[in-house]
Parts: sequence; C-alpha cells; structure tokens
Amino acid sequence: MTTGNTLRRAGIPLLAALTLTALPATAATATPAAAHHPAASAASYGHGTSWHGTSWQGAWAASPQNATAPFTPNWSQQGFDNQTVRQTVRITAGGTKARIELSNRYGSTPLRITGATVARTVPGASSANSPAVEPGSVRTLTFGGGRASTTIPVGGTLLSDGVGLRTRAFETVTVTLYLAGPTGSATFHHVGDATSYRAAGDHRADASGAAFTETSTSWYYLTGVETSGGPARRDGIVTFGDSITDGVGASVDTDSRYPDELAERLAAAGRPRAVLNHGISGNQVTNDTTWAGEKALVRFRKDVLSERGVGTVILLEGINDIGGSGQSFPSDPTPEVSVNRLIEGHRALIRQAHAHGLKVVGATLTPIEGSFYFSAENEAKRDAFNTWVRTSGAYDAVVDFDRAVADPAHPDRILPAYDSGDHLHPGDAGYRAMAAALDLDEL
Repeated sequence: MTTGNTLRRAGIPLLAALTLTALPATAATATPAAAHHPAASAASYGHGTSWHGTSWQGAWAASPQNATAPFTPNWSQQGFDNQTVRQTVRITAGGTKARIELSNRYGSTPLRITGATVARTVPGASSANSPAVEPGSVRTLTFGGGRASTTIPVGGTLLSDGVGLRTRAFETVTVTLYLAGPTGSATFHHVGDATSYRAAGDHRADASGAAFTETSTSWYYLTGVETSGGPARRDGIVTFGDSITDGVGASVDTDSRYPDELAERLAAAGRPRAVLNHGISGNQVTNDTTWAGEKALVRFRKDVLSERGVGTVILLEGINDIGGSGQSFPSDPTPEVSVNRLIEGHRALIRQAHAHGLKVVGATLTPIEGSFYFSAENEAKRDAFNTWVRTSGAYDAVVDFDRAVADPAHPDRILPAYDSGDHLHPGDAGYRAMAAALDLDEL
C-alpha cells in the first residue's frame, strides 16, 4: 500500500479487552435513543460522542437494503407477523455497555418493535444451527429512555438505549427482536454470510434456540452494534464497497470476509481497531439498482458518515459499474459507465470523506477474466481505472488488491487458490490475501 496526501490522525489506544461478567438484567437508560440524521454534525455522530458525553464506538455494521430476493429466498419481501428474529454478529470492539441500531429506511409502513434483547452467544451455537444464548446473559433492550417497545417511522433509523454488558473484541453477540404485528416488507441486508433464525411467537428471552426452526443468511432491521466504556475513539475503519467487501465467496458463519481478516490482523499485531463492513453485493458507484442498493454516491453519506468513532475508509467499488451494462441478471442492465465517470464518482466520495475528516484508502479492482463480467472492453476499463487508482494521488493511500489476488502467470485472472469458483469473487484464502496486502501503518 502506498501513501498519497496522508491526513493526520490522533493515535488513541483501543479499549483494553474486557472479560464478560454477569450484570443485572435491568436496562441502563443513561443514553437516549436517537435517529440517525445524515446531516448531523461530525461531533455528534462521526466521532463517537453522544449528547450526554458517553463515548460510543461502532463495533459491527451492515448497510441496509430494500426488500428483494434476486438470488435466494429470504424473509424481506413478506416481512414478519407475531415472529421472533434472532441474529448473531461478531463485534470488533469491546466495552462495558452495548446498544443496537435498527433501520426502517426502506420500509413501507412504520415499524413496531414489540421488544428486543441482546445476549452472549453460546460459542459454536450458530455453526451448530442452534441459536442458543448463555443463560443469565440476556439483557432487555429499551428505547427512548426506558420504553420496552418502540415504533420506527418509514425511512427512520433508531438507536436503543445503552445496556450494561461487558464485551470483548471478536466476541459474538445475539440480538433478538420480537415483532408482534405485521411489519410489511423489511429493510434488510441481503448477503449476511451468517445464519439468522426465526420462531413463531415471542421468544426474545429464550436461552434455548429450540424454538428457532427457520433460517436465513440475511440480516433484518439490524444495521449496527455499538459499544462504550473506554476512552473516546475515532480510529475505527469502514470498509466500503460491493460484493467483494460484503464477502460473497466466503464460508458462511466463519467471519472470513476481508474486513474480518483485517480486524484479526490488526489485533494480532497489537494494534486493535474496530472494522465495520459497509459492502453491498452488486452495488455501483454511479447507478442505483432495484436489488443492490442506492448508488455509492448517495448511500456513502448515510452508511459511512453517520458511523461513530471512525477515522479511515477503505474504498473498493466500481466493477459492477463496468460489468453491469452488459448483464440482464438479476435485473435489467444498468447504463454504461465510462472510466472518466467512474473516476469522478470516486473523487466525489473522497471529497465527502475528507469533509468529515476521514482518511481514504483507495483500492484497485480485482481480476475478472473467466467471469461473466469479462470482455475485452470491460478489461480495458478495469486496467485504466486501476492505473488511475495507483498513480493519481487522489487518495491518502492505495492498496493494490488486484495484484494481491492475481495469478502471476495470468494477471487478469484470480489465482486459483484464491478463487471462490466464479472467477470474480475471492474465497476465504483470497480474502486473507487481501487483508494481508494492507499496510497497517497507512490505515
């Protein structure tokens, strides 16, 4: 990774790892729930401080999407009715308190959350297809200063109150939502690469996972987990992009996407930092799509600039702009995008990030030969864009993911050992190679 016009950033030590202990089950109410507003100031939203001075840090994230089912069935289009949804996520920053973020950004009706809990996940439970939580660890979540239930308006995003829960980085927590009435279509994140669970009726407080007999690999309404309890921080990292950031090709329930591998590498080097994944599979920089989210130029403000405790963003996106104009699956082709238009899109994202004091690491686009995106014209565009990434000096630093996963004997192809099988997305080993390509000194 090479340095361009590097921004200065204060180095603040990460929260020391904390051992989980049992805490009272009553919810803390010191921090009120609040809706995210993209226009909110960086002091309130970008750098980890709430109204009451409590320092909050993003510990896990997923970008919300409109209800859709382009590849595999999921629960987003029909939504929920008298059902409980249990979701397990691995956090990358610990603390003494936790709170969750819920989104109704793309809902068609106000979203009624009848009740919610957070708990420690039984180790290995998710991989065993049983979403059990540790007895005694279940914490009831409240909203708006102590209400057990809440309603999120259409287009809204809401934070729960903080609750006492000691957590460590790389611990898996379970969030359970009870939805008593019909929700309509659900705001969700399509490619979770993690198992979510559903049960009929109210099972929010269950320690056992026995009632949760249905599964999905998407996340529903849950778009963030935040932690607090240490010094104020602003050195978290957001990874922003499309399916290669989202983790398509990674093994389910293994947390082996490249952002996961990066967080582990930072911790192993004694330099732990929160890493948040804001990839959406199929997403484009310049075009909205019906199935892959709003274009990056719009959602960057909503998804990245609202994150607390962040200092750096890694920007890997553009291959769908290049390849989408020739593809009719899973939706109609999108308008053709020139290299110059893609470059201007990246410049606009860089300006947005810099205006909020964020450092930007630009990434080259990975190989596509052998995939359904490959053509001589698309390859020429990819090469031209990658040359610009490497040489323009537009970013604060650059990581060459292209060369990190390419086959040295066939540089326009992914190395077979790194290929998930579709010649477009890396597999687990490829994502490890991507994380290894990042210079930790330049993040």
